[in-house]
Amino acid sequence: MSYVDKQTDRHWLEVALDLASRATIETSPNPKVGCVIVRDGVAIGRGWTQPVGQAHAEVQALRDAAANGMDVRGATAYVTLEPCSHFGRTPPCANALVDAGLARVVAAIGDANPQVAGRGLAILQAAGIDVECATHADLANRAREMNIGFFTRVETGKPWVRMKAAASLDGKTALPNGQSQWITGAQARQDGHVWRARADAILTGIGTVLADDPLLNVRGIDTPRQPLRIVLDSHLRIPVSAKILQGGSALVICAVDELPKRLALEALGAEVLCLPDSSGRISLSSLMLELGRRQINELHVEAGATLNGALIAAGCVDELLVYLAPKLLGEGAGMFALPVLTHVDQASQLMFHDVAKVGGDVRLLARFRK
Repeated sequence: MSYVDKQTDRHWLEVALDLASRATIETSPNPKVGCVIVRDGVAIGRGWTQPVGQAHAEVQALRDAAANGMDVRGATAYVTLEPCSHFGRTPPCANALVDAGLARVVAAIGDANPQVAGRGLAILQAAGIDVECATHADLANRAREMNIGFFTRVETGKPWVRMKAAASLDGKTALPNGQSQWITGAQARQDGHVWRARADAILTGIGTVLADDPLLNVRGIDTPRQPLRIVLDSHLRIPVSAKILQGGSALVICAVDELPKRLALEALGAEVLCLPDSSGRISLSSLMLELGRRQINELHVEAGATLNGALIAAGCVDELLVYLAPKLLGEGAGMFALPVLTHVDQASQLMFHDVAKVGGDVRLLARFRK
C-alpha cells in the first residue's frame, strides 16, 4: 500500500472514530462503533451504533447510503471495530457487508469478544473482500479507549473498575466530624456526574449509606438511563428507608442472608445477592465475575476509605478518578485504608493517564500497573 493510501485510510478511520463518539451510553453492553463507507474519495454512507437491540454502525452506514441513493458495491467501509460475526440481538454485520458487495473493509482494531475474535474478518476475506485491520497503532488505541469497559469485560470476564474520590491537597475526604460538603467545587462535582452517567453501575458500601444516605444517581446530566446502584452490605444493615433503594434499580450484596430483611428489600424492588468468601465477608472477586456475567462494562465506585482500600488490596480496581481541591484540611478521613508498608517498594504502582483542570480543582486519572 502506498503512503498516500495509508494516509487516506488514516483520514477515514479518524472520521469513523468521530462517528463512534456520537453513540450514546445506551449501546452498552455493546461497544460504541463508527462506520463510514467511501467511494472515489467521497463518503456515501455514515453510521454509528444505535441503542442496544437496534442497528450496529455498519448497518446504519449501509442504510444511510441507500437513503442517499448511493450504490455501495465496490466501495470501502472504514469501521472502528472488526464487524461482528455472530447472531446476537441483531444479525452479523460481516454478513451484511458481504451481501452489500463491499470491495474493501478497513478496521481500526480487532474484536476481542470470543464470539468474534477474527471471525468477522475471516467471513469478509472468504467472500473475496480485501481486509485491513489494526495497521495504525494509535487509532487502534483510540478505538480501544473508547470502549475500555467492553474490551476489559470480554477479555477478563470482569468490568473496568473506576474508583472516584474527591479530596484536599493533603488527601483528606472529610473532616474528623464527618463534614465533607463541599471540598471540591461545583464544576468538579458536575464532572463527577458525567463519569457516573457513562458507567453501567455505581457501587458503594454500607458505611457510606449509613453515614450519608446518598441517592447515588446521575443528576444534572441529560441521560437516557440511570446506572444500576450496588451496595456492599455484609449483614444487610441497610435501612428500608435508604434513598439508594428509591427511584431506580438497586442490587444489595451480602455475605450473610438474613431472610426477613432480604424479603423486605425485595418487596421494595431491590435485588439481594449473597456472595460470601471463606472468611464470611463478601467475596470481591466473585462479585466482579458476577458483574461481568451481567454484562456490566464499566463499574464506578464511590465509597469510603475502608471499602476503597479493600477493593484496591483485592486487585479489583483498574483506575482512580481523583479530584483534588487546592485546600489543606489537616486531620480527617483519607481516601484509602491500605495496609501499613515496611518499604516504599511495596507501594501500589500507578501511572498517570490524564490530568485536567476542572473549575478550580484538578482531575487526575491514574491507572494501576498490572
